[in-house]
Amino acid sequence: MKLAEIAEAIGGDLVGDGGIEIAGVAHPAEAMGNGDLVLAMDDKLLALLADSNARAAIVMSDAEVPEGAVDGYIRVGRAKVAMAGVSEIFDLPMHREPGIDASAAVDPSARIGNDISIGPFVYVGPNAEIGDGAVLMPHVTIGAGAKIGAGGLLHSGARVGERVTIGKGVIMHHNASVGSDGFSFATPEPGSVEGTKGSVHSTVVSAQNLILRRINSLGSVIIGDYVEIGASSTIDRGTVSNTSVGDHTKIDNLVQIGHNVTIGSNCMICGQVGIAGSVEIGDRVVLAGKVGVADHITIGSDSVVGGGSGVGMDVPPKTVVIGYPAIPKDQMAEQYMNVRRLSSAYKDIRKLKDRLKALENESEKG
Repeated sequence: MKLAEIAEAIGGDLVGDGGIEIAGVAHPAEAMGNGDLVLAMDDKLLALLADSNARAAIVMSDAEVPEGAVDGYIRVGRAKVAMAGVSEIFDLPMHREPGIDASAAVDPSARIGNDISIGPFVYVGPNAEIGDGAVLMPHVTIGAGAKIGAGGLLHSGARVGERVTIGKGVIMHHNASVGSDGFSFATPEPGSVEGTKGSVHSTVVSAQNLILRRINSLGSVIIGDYVEIGASSTIDRGTVSNTSVGDHTKIDNLVQIGHNVTIGSNCMICGQVGIAGSVEIGDRVVLAGKVGVADHITIGSDSVVGGGSGVGMDVPPKTVVIGYPAIPKDQMAEQYMNVRRLSSAYKDIRKLKDRLKALENESEKG
């Protein structure tokens, strides 16, 4: 592919020789020959261009490219957007065998679309639906009555429970689970959790969980179009209503989404996030790594929750919260500053105590 064609595809501005044939992308220090397109979209990488073996590069729109470093380059406005475009051009497609592998167990009542790939040891249950162009890698499980949309890609070990609906173009990574039962139990009498929630000042557990009675999950899970679910992430089915994830939302690895949770579209749920049951999350919300969200919380659209935060109260739309418990970022910054000021405040208190003690001694002598 020529450099000029790549520039057009990613919406960049071409400078220099657009006829250079590009075979792949590389780090400036790792470029091996003329066919490498080096990514130099920050100052450190840009500085390596002078000693690179490559003839072509991608740089930021305001970059000063060393004289004679490359024969042609592409200027771009946003590095990550350019990276997304380049990665699409040079992506290596998954190896897939057309049709249904002889070792796969596909129920006769299942409806299988055209141009599909069902790999070794896949299970497709009764009345399940597999859309056109879907790819099920080895050891995938599709429960009875589940629906996989057109163009879906389920990596090895992915599990889709019964009656789950997966939209088109969805990617599930290794060992992800959608449609497991929710973690929901009841005690005949008010238990320890209910007792501790009853009083803010309670530090003693008076109730006992002598019997834990299971609350079955009657609902299911609905995943929208073009959602991505990371490796070993889990999404529980709803108790009565469905758990749902909106279109284009991206879920990282090791994420737990509880029963009855509703997540909007274009959200980013980062690694090791835990979302308890019956949480409502709006559109375009970002939950950074290791965020924990308590049950029955609402997080408004366009909000951002900082890494490691614990969300215990509702978050209004377009709000940045951080901390444990999570509060608006400016309030948390003020708290951090106040903590840093404590040492000087303690010194001032010691000085005041010494002065007071000295005055008391003088008074006693008088």
